[in-house]
Amino acid sequence: MDLALRKPSEIVKLLCERLRKERLTQQMTQADIAARAGIGVNTVSNLESGRNVGFENLVRVAMVLGRGKELEALFMPQIDSLDDLLRYEKNTDRQRVKRSANDGQ
Repeated sequence: MDLALRKPSEIVKLLCERLRKERLTQQMTQADIAARAGIGVNTVSNLESGRNVGFENLVRVAMVLGRGKELEALFMPQIDSLDDLLRYEKNTDRQRVKRSANDGQ
């Protein structure tokens, strides 16, 4: 399934459905997840419903469900060549992106 062709709201809905199914597959209640993640049951319910929940809470729930590996892969750099690797390593020290004189015009 190519998420690049979907709207952000569709991706959120899909991920919320997957989260709920994963919880049910592991035979856990929302209360079980909440207790193990150190968050409220309403937070788990809101997360499964796609309502605004903090990113840290999403991470906590994902970890309880054993999905740490997926979190690790979330913002991994795409390195296809040695040049990509060198560029990535060089840019890790950089704090800001410098704009050229033509940006914003």
